[in-house]
Amino acid sequence: MPPSAPISPSEGTRGAVAAGAPPVRYWPAFLRAAEADRAFAVLRAELPWQRRASRIYGRAIAVPRGEVWVAARAYTYSRRRYEPHPWTPALLELKARVEAAAGCAYNSVLANLYENENDSVGWHADDEPEMSAAHPIASLSLGAERRFEMRHGAAPPVALSLAHGSLLLMAAGMQQEWRHRVPKSRRACGARINLTFRHMLPD
Repeated sequence: MPPSAPISPSEGTRGAVAAGAPPVRYWPAFLRAAEADRAFAVLRAELPWQRRASRIYGRAIAVPRGEVWVAARAYTYSRRRYEPHPWTPALLELKARVEAAAGCAYNSVLANLYENENDSVGWHADDEPEMSAAHPIASLSLGAERRFEMRHGAAPPVALSLAHGSLLLMAAGMQQEWRHRVPKSRRACGARINLTFRHMLPD
């Protein structure tokens, strides 16, 4: 497995974690290029991508990305209910690889499809009560490289470009103190799939 590195605001993926750095580890080449290419093609073709809408002040606002929730039960995020879809062989294979790196088991994954530079996700934390704060969240990126920003309180954001086939591991408890986002890109880019592996608590 390629080595991981802590993230420092001043040193990117090299060196010790500086004060104020997010508690994450990053594998820039977690999957080989051919593996990442194959996973991207399979998941884009086989998952039932859906673009939902949120109601804001009575208006339906389209969510700027495709989504699929894979788990044993439904999940509610931002007042949107996500019905579960079954695990596919491709997702199970990736889950096993991610679990080996993270050192823990996952029972759910939220897949996001960013079609181009206009798709995004705003500032948020994955801190819903159904999610275990004792488990890290593992984020696997496939496709176009996108900027990922993390912010603690009112501090300036820490940015990282998530490469094709990379894995970002956000430490247990991070979601209770940090927020993150994928902003729109100023440059044209292709499609990106992101898989965030989580552990849901029992009912």
